[in-house]
Amino acid sequence: MRLNDIVQFALHAMQGYRTRTVLMLLAMAIGVASVVLLTSLGEGARIYVSQQFSSLGTNLLIILPGRSETTGGAPPMMGETPRDLTLQDVIAMQKSRYVRQLAPIVVGAAPVSHRQLEREVMILGSTASMLDVRQLNMSRGQFLPESDMTRAASVCVLGYTLYKELFRGQSALGEWVRVSDYRCRVIGVLEEKGMSLGMDMGDVLVIPVASAQSLFNTESVFRVLIEARSVEVMERAQRDITNIIRTRHDGEDDITVLSQDALLSTFDRILSALTYSLGGIATISLLVAGIMIMNVMLVAVAQRTVEIGLLKALGAPRKLILLLFLTESAFLSMLGALLGLIIGFSGNWVLQQYFPDFPFQAPSWALWAAVTVALGCGLLFGLLPARHAADLDPVQSLSGR
Repeated sequence: MRLNDIVQFALHAMQGYRTRTVLMLLAMAIGVASVVLLTSLGEGARIYVSQQFSSLGTNLLIILPGRSETTGGAPPMMGETPRDLTLQDVIAMQKSRYVRQLAPIVVGAAPVSHRQLEREVMILGSTASMLDVRQLNMSRGQFLPESDMTRAASVCVLGYTLYKELFRGQSALGEWVRVSDYRCRVIGVLEEKGMSLGMDMGDVLVIPVASAQSLFNTESVFRVLIEARSVEVMERAQRDITNIIRTRHDGEDDITVLSQDALLSTFDRILSALTYSLGGIATISLLVAGIMIMNVMLVAVAQRTVEIGLLKALGAPRKLILLLFLTESAFLSMLGALLGLIIGFSGNWVLQQYFPDFPFQAPSWALWAAVTVALGCGLLFGLLPARHAADLDPVQSLSGR
């Protein structure tokens, strides 16, 4: 038989048993679609985190008060922070020649009201440098003014969502809002930005850092964001800041300095491992589909014993019978894989409409792996039925036994 005859034979066999063909195609398609969708979630999370960090620039350092370390004692066996990070520490860091600018952050939640409208929102205390360090933009007005960070001021900047909720599209500049028991004048509105590092920058109110410390009755800062002068001096800036705090804190290394690249690399490894794990879990469904193909093909051999016997009686060798059934399995696997890719990409498109900020993107290796495993499972699990058909006795097959 020529190659064209073998292909025609497989296609006619698939058309002759449409219900069986549809079931096997559906099983393989579900397996491939699962690989596409699950790996899209993992890869999308990795890309999303990378985009979030990249939006902050490439030379960012994050200073956290305290150092996580084990003490070797009784539970909870975690080291405590010997000393809080204060504004005086921040001013000392600012003197480093490797620091271009920095922004201390104090975070808390409080009710913000204007006339009869009130919202419970996140309050960010910071300085004028936060606008550049966090790469924010203004929709109207101005950001916090340049001033001594230790001095409180009755001014604030609204996130875009908060502005719409409290002022209903009316001008907010120059108006007064109440933050808990304090009043402050609105001097600006942030541009609509969406989520940034897990925080909705539209639903915040920004006030001077000293005002936030007074509002929340604290002298410590939550974080310090530092922009180094260049990527090349990141390590030197990190060492310099650590030395400054060690000198101020009586020789204690009680801060944690995180670089953006280190954080991004850590998240990248974690989320890449998650993507591989999700792909592995989804591959199990391809194995299940392969087993289904084997079982259905065994039933098909039993239904087509007369046809097989006729082929052998006409002189078809064992290898040809084997090839005919393996070709049919390969066609079913490939068509199922293609259908699964269509379903998977369609599912990604639907999810993208509901979650436009999250990139649903399957990695290229997952697509090739899904198709390869689907074809491999089809051939592997189709081998037993094919061998069973090839070993049938032609006389018994023609008699229908």
